Amino acid sequence: MRISDCRYFSGYKPCGKNEICNESCPHKDIPTISLLIVHLGALGAVVRSTSLLRAMKRKYPQSMITWVTDAPAHHLLKGHPAIDRVLTTSEADLLQLGSLEFEIAFVIDKSLKAAGVLKRTTVDQVLGFVSNPRNGAILPATNAAQELWELGLNNQKKFFENQKSETQLMVEALELGSFQRDEYWLPLTESEEREACRRKEQWLGENSKHLVIGLNTGCSHVIPHKKLTVEYHRQMISRIHQDFPLAEIVLLGGPEDTERNSLIAQGLPVISSQTESGLRDGLVSVSACDIVITGDSLGMHMAITQKKQVIAWFGPTCAQEIDLYDRGFKILTQSPCSPCWKRTCEKSIMCYDQVSLEEIVHALKSCCANRLLGRPSALDPASEKVPGAMATT
Repeated sequence: MRISDCRYFSGYKPCGKNEICNESCPHKDIPTISLLIVHLGALGAVVRSTSLLRAMKRKYPQSMITWVTDAPAHHLLKGHPAIDRVLTTSEADLLQLGSLEFEIAFVIDKSLKAAGVLKRTTVDQVLGFVSNPRNGAILPATNAAQELWELGLNNQKKFFENQKSETQLMVEALELGSFQRDEYWLPLTESEEREACRRKEQWLGENSKHLVIGLNTGCSHVIPHKKLTVEYHRQMISRIHQDFPLAEIVLLGGPEDTERNSLIAQGLPVISSQTESGLRDGLVSVSACDIVITGDSLGMHMAITQKKQVIAWFGPTCAQEIDLYDRGFKILTQSPCSPCWKRTCEKSIMCYDQVSLEEIVHALKSCCANRLLGRPSALDPASEKVPGAMATT
């Protein structure tokens, strides 16, 4: 007799786990609860939300998880060992969603679009955020989401009073139990791991270098001031080559960074990674690096998933919301108006102009030492610290 309620049973082709589909199958897995995650964007935030999956599996160990997101984030999530189905907001995928029912939906986005996704399916309980059907206002679905909801309405609380990471705020808002500081969870496939090793060997083999430092040069268009200028990157490259002669520098980025990376690299001894090969290939390039220097961007979140030493600078956004998991440093702009979360700015001296190159270099030296010693980058309070920087704790 076919086991039609098994996690791997599709009803139209063999699952590939076992030739015979019956009670004796050693791979038989019967979910006891069906969960829906609605997190549409931005890309970096979607990557960060993979940290929730282990908490979900602890609380609902026999769960079947469907994740709805915007393209192209689905390329990052497909094949994930904890996610059974990844759908986008395309009409074809929403038709599939309409055939499913869920006990619990975790709505992470504060958006009408996310609330609209719920209208395309059947859900018993919603955690996270919902919308007022009359005026479209976003509201907390339960009292647990109240704190995270209020941070979006109060700049004083968000910018200065809150000291919780976004991952902790989400775990609490979604009622996933006590916060355990779970890491991001976005593994490479075996073939991607082999490619990352091959790529690193190729980069290092060209000049017999011993260390790969990735410079993630871009960010999304939403807050364009989260990236440093072309000239600043060129100055940084020259300084790194001066202080770290055995390091190979690789420029990282996506399609929107291709032209900009070309300008940064002009006349300098750097490697430009492939920027037009998709998100998963970008993740492979990040994995091939030892240390990644970046703004608060998708590249930063990718580096966190791959457990890299990360030096992240912050201008418009809130450094305390990001957890580097004791593997790096946060460099804060010296701009007095930071953070602001503004999408446009008319100031003559921008926050990215006030990021100290000396602090970045000092942090880089500490990351190199920690990498060689096999220890995290967080420094003991009594030990040396990068001036003006925040060691992660």
